Amino acid sequence: MKEFNLQTGKIGEAIAKEYLEKQGYVILEQNYETKYAEIDLVAEKDKTLVIVEVRTKRGDLFGTPEDSLNKKKLRKLWLNAQGYVNQARWKGPYRVDAICIILKADNSIDRLNHYSSII
Repeated sequence: MKEFNLQTGKIGEAIAKEYLEKQGYVILEQNYETKYAEIDLVAEKDKTLVIVEVRTKRGDLFGTPEDSLNKKKLRKLWLNAQGYVNQARWKGPYRVDAICIILKADNSIDRLNHYSSII
């Protein structure tokens, strides 16, 4: 089951990366490790650094990807963002976004929602 979830996550990250690039974002990092956890994507658009959390599920029978963005996860995302900004010595504006994806059985997109400034 864990391998299946990892595969689903990797598919979701690839979809999110392609989506962001089509929206004019420049991807700076993917799967960046901090002392707290991993940042899925780090991007830049309009001189703003964007830390992106990608949540992917196959169907929503057991809850939506958005449901997994609880208070604990949001705190971890904020700490990750702070760690990256400090390490990169970023001086401009930054924010944390989420891209929530639901896949169909054939790995095509059923739904993709991009939430800006979730924290």
